[in-house]
Amino acid sequence: MSALICGSFAYDNIMVFPDYFKNHILPDKVHMLNVSFMVPEMRREFGGCAGNIAYNLNMLDGNAAVPMGTVGLDFGAYSKWMDKNKVNREHVKIFEESFTGQAFITTDLDDNQITAFHPGAMELSHENNISDANDITIGIISPDGREGMLQHAQQFADANIPFVFDPGQGLPMFDGDDIKRFIEQATWVTVNDYEWEMVQEKTGLTPHEVAEQVDALIITRGAEGSHIYVKDKRHEIPSVKPEAIKDPTGCGDAYRAGLLFGLMNEFDWETTGCIASLMGSIKIAHQGSQNHFFTFDEFKDRFKENFEYSF
Repeated sequence: MSALICGSFAYDNIMVFPDYFKNHILPDKVHMLNVSFMVPEMRREFGGCAGNIAYNLNMLDGNAAVPMGTVGLDFGAYSKWMDKNKVNREHVKIFEESFTGQAFITTDLDDNQITAFHPGAMELSHENNISDANDITIGIISPDGREGMLQHAQQFADANIPFVFDPGQGLPMFDGDDIKRFIEQATWVTVNDYEWEMVQEKTGLTPHEVAEQVDALIITRGAEGSHIYVKDKRHEIPSVKPEAIKDPTGCGDAYRAGLLFGLMNEFDWETTGCIASLMGSIKIAHQGSQNHFFTFDEFKDRFKENFEYSF
């Protein structure tokens, strides 16, 4: 079985400012802001939703992940990383006139962040077509270019391929009618609790009303676990205490990889949710989105240790 993972690839450039923004930004001068921050600490991470989900799913099933995305002329280092980790990049299309998506994140000592994001080649995601990938049994639409997300949802629906709608930070690009159409086309919908508030505000739908239209609505709630709504009930999925809390970036993508793995193997919702929860817990204990590693046997051992049964 193969999962077509439609979404972004990006470099996350993370810088630490060893001071406080409030000491350098004058509240009465924000209309004429001109500041410069010296950032002696910087790291560059491989990221983007498609890249992160594929990396995580590969550790659960090395043959399952088929990411699809659009990248730019600077993708060389990322492509080598994917090859090193045996992540399929057959459907990662390079556009030499664009940059790969870039996030520039500066964090101060209060954990306040100033972020700039350049979508680059992401905005060309509609140049990829679902039909280009063979033997796909399940899909996911994660944050990407607006036209690409709309197009790929329609293509999944037309091909009768079940898919997860995972709008994430792409939600502001869509109005209520757009989101309702995604829900009509999707088999499953997954959002975090903040994103769910946005969905509810834009559409006026309740969780149970969404669950009536799809096989399940999954709402993640950080340290409080997650809720999985199906037509007749709500499953309460516990969180897993992490070994450390170092970086929440990419935890949602790790969760989605666990979700896909459970769906592909037709596990019940409790087991699927618990696999996803453990994936997020493992990720948060590491800096960056793709710096954690485990074998499948190690994962099964940790699952049994936390949930007292095996899958």
